[in-house]
Amino acid sequence: MADQIQALADQIIQGDRRGLAKAITLVESTRPDHRQQTSALLETLMPRTGNSIRIGISGAPGVGKSTFIEALGTHLIELGHTVAVLAVDPSSAVTGGSILGDKTRMETLAFAEKAFVRPSPAGSTLGGVTRRSRESILLCEAAGFDVILVETVGVGQSETAVADMTDMFLLLLLPAGGDELQGIKRGIMELADLILVNKSDGEQVVLANQTMADYRSALHFLTSRFEGWQTPVMTCSSLNTNGVAEVWGEVSRFKAVISKDGRLQQQRAQQAKAWMWSEMAESLVVDLKADTRIKHMMPELESAVLDGSLPATVAAQRMIMIYKKNGD
Repeated sequence: MADQIQALADQIIQGDRRGLAKAITLVESTRPDHRQQTSALLETLMPRTGNSIRIGISGAPGVGKSTFIEALGTHLIELGHTVAVLAVDPSSAVTGGSILGDKTRMETLAFAEKAFVRPSPAGSTLGGVTRRSRESILLCEAAGFDVILVETVGVGQSETAVADMTDMFLLLLLPAGGDELQGIKRGIMELADLILVNKSDGEQVVLANQTMADYRSALHFLTSRFEGWQTPVMTCSSLNTNGVAEVWGEVSRFKAVISKDGRLQQQRAQQAKAWMWSEMAESLVVDLKADTRIKHMMPELESAVLDGSLPATVAAQRMIMIYKKNGD
């Protein structure tokens, strides 16, 4: 098995697209043996990671995230960069299925030699990203991509997890006026490092400029995440690529600002620490559910919670106490 993991790691380091796709499929698996293989693979590749700019991109459905990524990615390839896109598609709450249509909306990038587009289902994970997006970012970095774009499902109060795994968070907005300013909640506004009013073309140019002015005024009442960086608000058109080059200019400026005094590495270190505790919590829950005594008493406690005879907090504490006794 160790030889297979090393062979896969070698494929990734050499930039083999099939090897990278296979590795991401592996990290997205929930099988215990696959999780062990994933751990070994990531440990092997860690020295090759960290050499990219990680950018999270979010926005309401219909704002043109995929089209914007296509335009930005194409521009970056022309500049000599290599681009990996991790696109997250919503999963059905009923069937659990996902269309995974982002690749078809990024036809140029999907077939570009210096790009890699990977759509993945969100599953039951909140936050607009997949449960294994962090691992996928590391794999793409090990494969040599120097720009990682993570597209979220959509925008909302929960669609902020992407900000906890990327260096910079871009928020895309539609041209809208007046009370539409209330459509985006304060929480996600405070996390945004760059706000883009997309679809600034044709008859919507005037409205886009007004929206830009409204958001610039609103941002005066909010504090930026990073000292020395005031979140810019810009207009752009993914359709005719107006403003796309300027967007990359702001991304480059942002990276320079937070890199010069070590804040970028500090942020990544804190993100890795939070990721460690998140993984630990998930692993403990899986272990708890697999415990023989817990499995035996769980149906009774769940029934008591369902019929209202026992508070959920009490049921949870009882299971934890039994689990802790088993560990003594």
